[in-house]
Formats: sequence, structure tokens, C-alpha cells
Amino acid sequence: MKYSKKKKLFVKTYGCQANINDSEILAAKYAKIYKIVDSENEADVILLNSCSVKNKTQSKIIHYIGKNYPSKEIIIVGCLVKTIDVKKQFPNVKIVDSSNLKRLGQELVRKDKKIGIIQISQGCLNECAYCATKLARGELKSYSIEEIKFELEEAVNGGCTRIYLTSQDNGCWGFDLKPRSDLATLLSALVYVKGNYKIRVGMMNPQYVVKFLPELLKVFESNRIQKFIHIPVQSGSNKVLRAMKRGHSVEDFVKIVEKFRKNFPRSKFRESTIATDIIIGYPTETDEDFEKTLDLIRKIKPEVLNISVFSSRPGTAASKLKQLSSEFIKKRSKKLNDTYLSYRPEIDKRKFYTSCPER
Repeated sequence: MKYSKKKKLFVKTYGCQANINDSEILAAKYAKIYKIVDSENEADVILLNSCSVKNKTQSKIIHYIGKNYPSKEIIIVGCLVKTIDVKKQFPNVKIVDSSNLKRLGQELVRKDKKIGIIQISQGCLNECAYCATKLARGELKSYSIEEIKFELEEAVNGGCTRIYLTSQDNGCWGFDLKPRSDLATLLSALVYVKGNYKIRVGMMNPQYVVKFLPELLKVFESNRIQKFIHIPVQSGSNKVLRAMKRGHSVEDFVKIVEKFRKNFPRSKFRESTIATDIIIGYPTETDEDFEKTLDLIRKIKPEVLNISVFSSRPGTAASKLKQLSSEFIKKRSKKLNDTYLSYRPEIDKRKFYTSCPER
């Protein structure tokens, strides 16, 4: 009886921690059919988990496909295939819909054996005018406390010492459940799981956090939770935030930051970190709006500042607006980056920080 040799498969991932976790799940599934290898050079087949959040990322993905097509079989999953027609340019790639992938209770091939990435929900409640991820991931579907707790226990028992809770927006977890719940309630249940681990909570949008802020600060006192919050403000101008349909105000953001800093000062908690995101060059952003953003960053001084230039994404409301010139955007980006580096002298000034582990 003849046995056919397994083809070799390489998993390439773009995007957020949720995408990394999806790739861990997919790697385990495809390992039953293929031999998983560590580089595309060894591979016969590439499984590409895509991201649609920025034009820059899309360009990188298209370039990567072009570099390996058609010499290798390419299977594409993830958000980008819901945003653009990849087959128009690369007709022989295989598109697989991963939106119905079961996220919890699955076999995994972990990228890092010490890190357990747990997706607590899919989709979100936001209607941001610029975001294509909502088009790909859909409406909020929160997983139950019991499911998430089981996943945490499995990760800890498997040797994971760092736990990343992730989703499109951790802040709205539980708002779709009956009875309605919230992230503070979830964390309060998780910290009782026994073992050697620490939880890092991923991105939370401000408009939800303010609804349960006292309870969240209380549970963050647990030694099991890293004193790290990622709350994207996106602009220091309320006018721009309304145009973006963000759902929060600058005042909401400042309130969260000030309360967090008061409860977890860096003088006492060395790990105490605030991360936020800014989008530069939104089509309605004026010089006055941008100056408000600079003022906010000077006031708050976040430890991590993720700077992104506005990307017009297909199918979004913002894609219909007249775009600002690249010259304007480039100048504003440099000015904001210089502002950030002015209070972070220890950071290598050649680096331009545009990403956060959770996104």
C-alpha cells in the first residue's frame, strides 16, 4: 500500500492578537492534512491569515501574495477577503471563510508556548465611519464566562504564564448577553482560577469602560491582572470623534486615564501602562482639531502611543469623504511623533510606533 507524502504548509499571520489565535487554531486543524513548517521557503502551501484594518497592511499582504504566487498554493482566510476581491488579481488562490471558526475549546498550535491568547468575543457594537473590521467580523457575540474560564484553565494547565484577553473590543464584552454583563464581572471570575499566570486585558473602547469603571478599577487591584490598559481615543477633538462615529468623548477618555493613574501610579506599580491610538488625517480633521490632539497627548503622556495615518477602506462611510493631502498628513504625523518622543527620551528616535500587541 502506497502512502502519499504530506505537503508542507506555512502559516503567515497579519493583524491583531485575535488573528494570531485564529492561526493557532487553524494550524492545529491543517496539521491533520499537512506538515507544518517554519518558513515559506520550505512550504508547498501557504495559509495566509489576513487583516483589513489599514491600506498599508493590505499592500503588504498583496505584495506577499505576489512574491509567492503562483509558485506556491495559497489559502487565504481572515478579514481582507471580506473587504476586497483578492481573486481578481490572483485567480488561483483559495479563499476560506474563517468567520464561523469556533474560537474556544479547540486544539491549538501555540505561537508562543508561554502565552495563552483567549478570544472573549467576536464582532463589536461600534459603527465607526472608517472601520472595515466591523464589515468582516460583524455584530458582537460574547462568549460565556464558563467558556472563557475553561479556556483559561486549559492554558494555565498547559504551561501558559501570560494570558492575553482579546477581541475586536474587550470593552463591550457581555453587553449582548442575557442578563447583560460586563468585563469587570468577567475578570472577577477569572482571577480565582488557580495557577502561575498574569492576565493582560486587550483593547477596550472608552464609551463602554466608563459604564463600569469603578468595578473595573477594583478588579484590577488583583495581582493576577497586569496594570495595563489600551483605550484608543483616536483624536483629541470631539468634533472629529463625532465625525468618526466613535461613541465617546475626549472627556470620557481623560476620566478613565486619570482614575487609572490615581489608582495605579507608576511610582508604586512599575508595570502601570496606558496605551492609546491616534488616527492622523481623518478627512474632517482641521489644524485646530489636530492641535487639540497634540494638547491631549501632552497632557496625558501615554506610555504607548500607536500612531496611524487615516486609511480609506472600501465599503466604509469615511471612504466617500474628500481625503486630506498626503503632505498635510505626513507633517502632522511627524509632529505628533516628535511630541511623543519628547517625553520618552529613552525610546530610540528612529522608531515610529504604530502598533500595539493587542491590535
